[in-house]
Order: sequence, then structure tokens, then C-alpha cells
Amino acid sequence: MTNSSQSIPDAPVDHLRFHRPHAHLAPTFGNDRFALRAEAFARFFGTPTFLGAQTLIVLVWMGLNLAGVVHFDAYPFILLNLAFSLQAAYAAPLILLAQTRQAARDKAQMEADAQHREALAVANSERQAQAAHNTAQLLELLEQNTRLTEMTKALTERIDTLTTEMHQKFVSKSSLQ
Repeated sequence: MTNSSQSIPDAPVDHLRFHRPHAHLAPTFGNDRFALRAEAFARFFGTPTFLGAQTLIVLVWMGLNLAGVVHFDAYPFILLNLAFSLQAAYAAPLILLAQTRQAARDKAQMEADAQHREALAVANSERQAQAAHNTAQLLELLEQNTRLTEMTKALTERIDTLTTEMHQKFVSKSSLQ
């Protein structure tokens, strides 16, 4: 009797493996302080807080300069335009970095999911094979039980016949004496 589950070593299953960080992502992008801060900053660019704060700063900047309270950036707002250009120059690579890191995490998660699905499929196949094997054994045991029941019935009938014959012989002998 060969058991397919005996051919695979029983390794302990790490049920939290999908919640652990993907160590293979570290060499590509690093988990150093700069990489993590850059990604956090890039993620902050798309938030309503950032957009609201930037709008407020621009309105205050333009309002102060148009009202004449300060005169560091007159009407065409060249300095403000330069600040936006500088922001865009840094924002684009940071956003690309965040997208690349997220794509790598998504790929790692997808690969882990695929491995998990494959492991589930293998385990399911093994369970189905074991269930088929158990079913075959049960059918064989049922057939053996049926044969034993038939043999028991035949032996019981034979014992009944012999008992009846013996009884008749004893009764006939005792009536002769």
C-alpha cells in the first residue's frame, strides 16, 4: 500500500508566510531610510492634504504679491513657476520610484499567490487520490463482508440441517428402545 502523501516530507506549514515582508525586494530598491522616505513622499503627492496645502500656499503667495504686502515675486510669478518646475523635477522620479516598488511588491504577491494556489491544487489532488484509495478499500471491505455474511448464512443453514438430522436420529433411537 503506497500513500502519495508519504512521498512528500512533512514540512511545517508557515500560515503567516503571506504577511511577512518579501526579502527578495530589498536588493533591488533597498529598505534604507532614503528609499522608504522617498516612497512615502511620493505617495503623499496624490493625497487631498497635499493638494489642499499646495493650493493654499499658491493662493497666499499670489495674494501677498498682488496685494503688495511683499515684493519677492512680481506678477508673472517667475519664482512660483520655478518652484513648480523644481517640484515637478523631483516629483516625477519619486512617483516612478513608488510605482516601480509597488509593481515589484504586486509581482511578489502574485507569485506567492500562484505558489499558494499550486500548493492547494497539489494538496487537493493528494486528498482526491487518498479519497479514491479509501473508497476502493471500503468497497473491497464491503465485498468481503458480503462474502462472509453469505458464508455465515450457509454455515448456519448447514448447522441447522445437521442439528435437525441429529435430533431426528436421537428421537427415532429413543422411540425404538
